[in-house]
Amino acid sequence: MSDKYSKAIADSKVITDDTKVAEAVKKIIGDHFDENKNLDVYKFLFNTIDLTTLKATDSPQSVAAFTERVNAFDEEHPELKNVAAICVYPNFAQVVRTVLEVSDVEVACVSGGFPSSQTFIEVKVAETALAVDGGADEIDIVLNVGNFLDGDYEEVCDEISELKEACRNARLKVILETGALKTAANIKAASVLALYSGADFLKTSTGKEFEGASLEAAYVMCQVIKEYYEATGRMVGFKASGGVSTTEEAVKYYTLVKEVLGEEWLTNEYFRIGASRLANNLLSDILGTETKFF
Repeated sequence: MSDKYSKAIADSKVITDDTKVAEAVKKIIGDHFDENKNLDVYKFLFNTIDLTTLKATDSPQSVAAFTERVNAFDEEHPELKNVAAICVYPNFAQVVRTVLEVSDVEVACVSGGFPSSQTFIEVKVAETALAVDGGADEIDIVLNVGNFLDGDYEEVCDEISELKEACRNARLKVILETGALKTAANIKAASVLALYSGADFLKTSTGKEFEGASLEAAYVMCQVIKEYYEATGRMVGFKASGGVSTTEEAVKYYTLVKEVLGEEWLTNEYFRIGASRLANNLLSDILGTETKFF
């Protein structure tokens, strides 16, 4: 295939040998993990969390109560920075926007037929636009994995571009569902296509049907983000999501981002962790006592 999509993938020099990727990750963690196991890093990581509720039992009442805990955190722990965002289903954007009183916490919504991405493009566009109208600052969509695995790159890119347009001023996070892509070669290709189509963030996983985030997938994604930045000057964020629940796991992703992308990415504008359990685990380590705030 000589189309522009395949050429963009072929032009990337990011390594796709799974064994070499695993070795690179092992070396980075082995060399740098211990230096990042400290209170300052834990506090920073807490401030990168997209605090998430995506349950069948979510309701306006439960989401409002969830949001109130974020408000309360600001009052009870003024010495700590709050979470980065509250992430909910798109029909709850307005609930979070109405209840949220903390100015530096964003409203994020999953959209586009989350988590499978299996619905009509018209529905995906409408859902995204409605979420933004409801007050979403950020939209998390899933790359169409089926079309990607079929090699229909044009369809994959057109869809992301269309949803990026529907976001207007909201930032677009594209979930690659790395557990379904499996190989470094696929993860690299999907990363290139998502960036090519205007993604503001690359995100690993939904945490629903397939295996969640892995350090190996994160390494490949960060390498593509770095290469893209060097070519275009545009900084794109990275988000680890799906099963990142312990402080130790979070520090490993921090270590990768720091070593591959550099200090510039160590801000919650460009680095996020999607989690529900991690917040309490990090808080427990920060405060030195078991805490179940959220």
